[in-house]
Order: sequence, then C-alpha cells, then structure tokens
Amino acid sequence: MLILLTACEEDGDKIYLSGLEGSEFILTETDIMLSKENASKIVLSAAWKNSTLVVSNPDMGAPDVFTAYLQISTQEDFSSNVIENEGIGESKAYTGAELNAIARNLGLVPDVATPVYFRLRGSIAPNIESVYSEIKKVNITPYLIDMTIGFILDKDKKQTGLTLVSPDANGVYAGFIGATSWYNFFMEEGDGKIWGNLAADGSAFLASSEENSWNFWYPEPGGCYYTEVNTELKRWSAVYLPVLNITGDIGGEMTFDRPNTKWYYVFNAASAGTATIRLSGQGDVYNYETGDSAPAVDKVTIAFAQENGSLVLAGTPGDITVQIPAAGECTLILDLSDPKNWTCEVTSGSEEPDHVSQEVYMIGIDDGITGGSWNFDNKLYLYDEDNLAYAGVLNVHSLWGYQVGIEKDNWGDVYTQAGGDAYSGTLEFQGQNNIAAPEPGVYFFDLSLKNLSYALTEVGDHVYVNGLDDKWEFNQTLASTSVPGVYSGSITVNGASSYGFKIYLVRDNWDILFGGSNGKLTYGGSDIPDSNSWSAGTYTITVDLINRTYTIQ
Repeated sequence: MLILLTACEEDGDKIYLSGLEGSEFILTETDIMLSKENASKIVLSAAWKNSTLVVSNPDMGAPDVFTAYLQISTQEDFSSNVIENEGIGESKAYTGAELNAIARNLGLVPDVATPVYFRLRGSIAPNIESVYSEIKKVNITPYLIDMTIGFILDKDKKQTGLTLVSPDANGVYAGFIGATSWYNFFMEEGDGKIWGNLAADGSAFLASSEENSWNFWYPEPGGCYYTEVNTELKRWSAVYLPVLNITGDIGGEMTFDRPNTKWYYVFNAASAGTATIRLSGQGDVYNYETGDSAPAVDKVTIAFAQENGSLVLAGTPGDITVQIPAAGECTLILDLSDPKNWTCEVTSGSEEPDHVSQEVYMIGIDDGITGGSWNFDNKLYLYDEDNLAYAGVLNVHSLWGYQVGIEKDNWGDVYTQAGGDAYSGTLEFQGQNNIAAPEPGVYFFDLSLKNLSYALTEVGDHVYVNGLDDKWEFNQTLASTSVPGVYSGSITVNGASSYGFKIYLVRDNWDILFGGSNGKLTYGGSDIPDSNSWSAGTYTITVDLINRTYTIQ
C-alpha cells in the first residue's frame, strides 16, 4: 500500500492519505480468435474495483479523484509498445473490430496467435506515482485489416458485394456504383468502422461514423455514379454519369447496365484487328455544396485513359487500345464493377443488357367501367429496379379479376395469381387464375416481379399533406373529388417551408407517399419543393394520383 504524507502548515499535524493500491483486475478470456464474423460482437471484457481513498483525520474528506487506465502491450514488463485506454467506471468491453484494431497498432501478425498483456494503472494525479494491478495474458489471433477496400452495406448494414477502393489506404475511397434513385447505403472500412451520413437536417453529403448516423443516399436520377467517400474530411460526393460517348475507330453512345455496373455498345466491325478509342462523358456533381436536388448545377468531365495496360480516370480522354476478335456484330464492354481493375474489351456478338421495363400493365382492372373490354391503359411504374418493384394508384372496378402484363399488347406474357386474396398474395408467370379483384374503389398497388408478390391498400376520402410550415402531423388534408384518384383542398400556411412537402395516402403511415417536382408526382420521391418560396397565404393543392400530377394555386 502506498502511503502519502502531507504536512499541515498551520499546526504541524501529520495527515495520512491511504487506499491507493492495485485493484482487483479480471479479464473474461485467455484466448481469442478474431474474424470479420465477430467484428461487431463483444469478445473481451475487463472489470476492476476502484480503490477507496481514506484520510486519517475523520474531519476531512478524501478526494474522489481515482482514475483507472487499462494498459495493453506485447511486452510483459510494459517497457515499450504500450497502448493505454482510460477506463469508464469499473469496466471496459471490446468488440472484435476494436480489439483487432488494437492488435494491428501493436504490430501483431494476422492469423498468428500472439501473447498480449493487460494491466490496470491507477492514479489520483499526474505528479503522484501510479499503482498497478497484476498482469493478465491473453493470446490474440487477429485477422488482416485491409484499409484499401471500403465495403458498401445496404440500409440494414448488410454486405451488398459492392466496394470502393483506397489505393493508398489514406481514408479516401472511390469507385463506380450502379444506383437506383434514392438508393441508400453505409460504407464499412477494413477495421470495422461504419460510415454514414451525419444525423442532422441539411447535412447531405457530410459523413459520420457515429452510431446514430443516417445512411448515405443518392439523388433521384438512378444510374452510374462515380462515388467518393473521404473519411478524413468527413464528406462524400457522387458524380452522375448519364451518358458515356465513344470516339475514334468506334463511335457511338454506350448503354449502362446498372445491376452489373457495366457499359455496353453494339457495333458492326469490318474486320478483326486493333482499334483505338476514347471514352468520356459529362457528369453531374452532387456534394455538400450542391446538395441532392436535381438537376445538378455543377458539371465535370469523366474521362478514361490507358496507363501500363490499365484503365484510369483522366482529365481528358486518352487513347485506349482494344482488340476486335472478328468481323461482324461485336460488343464493346466497359466493366467498372471492380474498382481495382476496370476493363475495356470487345467480344463477338451482341451482349446488350436486358432491358428493364419502366411500367407494367394491369389488364382487366377496369372492365366494369369500360363495359367488359380489357385494355393496356392502366399502368404501374417502376420504383425499385433491384426487386423489379412497381407501384401506383388505380381506379378499380374489375368483373373477373385481372392480370399483370409486361409488354403492351402482349396478351400471353402475363403474371397471374398463385395464392392469396384480393389484397395481398403471390404471383406466377402464365398461370391459370386471374388475380382476385377487390371491391370497386381507388387503391394503391405495390407489386414485385422478382419476389412474385403483390399488395393493395385502399385510398380513402382524404389524403394528407405533410411538411407545410415544417409540420409533419397528418392534420392537413385534401378531399376526394368527383374524379376518382383526384384530391383537392385549400391550406393556409404561415410562409415558406424548409424542405417542401409530401403527399401521404394513409393516416400515420409514413411508407406510402408521393413526392416530386415540376408538377409531376413520384412514388417515394423527394419533397415537393414548391412551398420553399411561398409567402404566407392560402393555397389550393390538387393531386391526381392516377396520372401522377399536381397543381397549386
């Protein structure tokens, strides 16, 4: 026990402070195998009991200033290579990712079990000698931390298979991503740290690794995005590339295959041999300065060049050499899916990506209105390409049920009902049974041709306007009119709204909504910006949910 002696200058009495001693120290493990699978789990816990300080004079109180520090080293005598963490309370827990980062900083070799030593240091002041607990040994087997790869996670923080690359391992990750409109994601570094958007309004394109961070999100135009996440500056950016042009021995405009992050161009080659081309396009810049509103104000040229046989980005397009295998129909393919290895090559034949229809047809949904005839006039519109999901509002009066057509005037390639009822169920291709129809009325449809599912929600006599006066309370309504699917109402506002407004179809349901701009409604779209510049007054808002339009007076 360390005894501290302090002299009282007034009367010469000696006052003793005792109790600063090595605390009991416990670790929960002696051998730990680290891996990506246990990166987010608690793999090691330390616990201790802080010393209690006592003053020999009962009329005086001991200061509550004892601080515990947890020391970690590869040297049993802690003579060098020491990492120190200040304890919180009387315990400290480490996730696999945290402990693996410590192992990396200590210089441990991946996949090799190495003794690591832990002890507790206790102190009451910088000028007072510290005391130490007994030393504990833990054999730790770390895994390789590759800080050159950033892993793209979905909104639920699950792996997507997409990556960005940081060649210099400097925290700046970049690459091309094929994104749908408003696609949201997180990015995980090799050390397990997960990055998202700063959780604050008006902070689009600001990055944060805090636990409460929001997901990153792309703006509304879906397609090819050159994406950069800078963890040092805590910002990210996305450059939308709507068109990629080919010049040189081959000329034309390429087509983007979003799910596979590839560009294609089909052409007829006169003969086999070597061709020299150039690739470039005008990109739309979205970042913290520009925001996420389309169309983007700032533009930049995205161009490619060839260096030592590899494709790289360049300020101006450079010569790229490709080999044409044979005369006749060929396909030029620019593959941007691997950020470490972009490729450009020509193959024989046509390899254009499959076309994803932007709409499907609800055949037979209104034969009670048309007098029994079936048609291709009623549509649902694509909103999630990955799941081939389509949505929309329709006026339903079906006598015999309906089918889902994938091509106008194609009566054979249709989806029918495999199971369920009029309001939800499963689909099958070219089955025997029409999809059961609900009672006549206005309904919101949501179906997925990938998941073979459908769901209907009835739209009542009112829809709800949220966001005006920056209020989101479902208390401002538009009433149904004599035209099915059309709702209208007058709403008085105090002035401009910060973010615009949205139309919600069901009270207290935040999922079924329409946003949009320029008089056009989009299912799940961004805030309608018209009210950003409104002065105080009364405005009449009319929405046509079936034709996806709105007007304001």
